[in-house]
Amino acid sequence: MSLYFPTDDELGRHTIFPGVHIRTAAAEKMMMSVVTIEPRAVVSEHSHPHEQVGMVLMGQAVFTIGGEEKTLEAGDLYRIPGGVVHKVVALDETVVALDIFEPVREEYK
Repeated sequence: MSLYFPTDDELGRHTIFPGVHIRTAAAEKMMMSVVTIEPRAVVSEHSHPHEQVGMVLMGQAVFTIGGEEKTLEAGDLYRIPGGVVHKVVALDETVVALDIFEPVREEYK
């Protein structure tokens, strides 16, 4: 086990909504999550106290953040302040996104 280079079997893995799967790597104060959303799957409306920033790496999805809706695709960025309600709906293809959380989401380690 390396302190600096986690192997795939050391990552956290969770299905957080039907068709929404994450792999996580946590440091002391922040966490990275690679999210895979199956076609037409939904990250249901929710909020959390953690700050979240991210980038869509593949596919297209409709993001609703704080009541503002926008279709994002590969290369697009988003930011979600703590406590703001948000939701994501994948369109017709698999979506892959990279999320950074601060502080660490302990439930996803």
